[in-house]
Amino acid sequence: MPVLRIPTPLRAYTSGQSEVNVSGASIAEALTDLTRQYPAIKPHLFNETGDLRPFVNLFVGEHNIKDLQGVNTPIKDGDKVMLIPSIAGGACHCAERSDEAIPLFLGDCFALSGSQ
Repeated sequence: MPVLRIPTPLRAYTSGQSEVNVSGASIAEALTDLTRQYPAIKPHLFNETGDLRPFVNLFVGEHNIKDLQGVNTPIKDGDKVMLIPSIAGGACHCAERSDEAIPLFLGDCFALSGSQ
């Protein structure tokens, strides 16, 4: 079974799991299984039309799927797939939510509530 590594900002949506076993023969199938297991993560990975958000980077081993076959990239049992969101420095233009102390996604950046 492939293993999907979850970055710290998204672990709040996977019950704190840093790695999730997923089934599937491609990245698309693995992501479908991930969002079936943890539905709350879906809007953080996919836009309203169901496409992978541009800031979401997936690597199979050391290879970015954007340089392979995209979400159609085949995977097999034992493969390690790393999910790495792009994070830019500088001031964050995201809205703040002081009522929650969990990472949130608004627009095109991640922010910890209360951070700037």
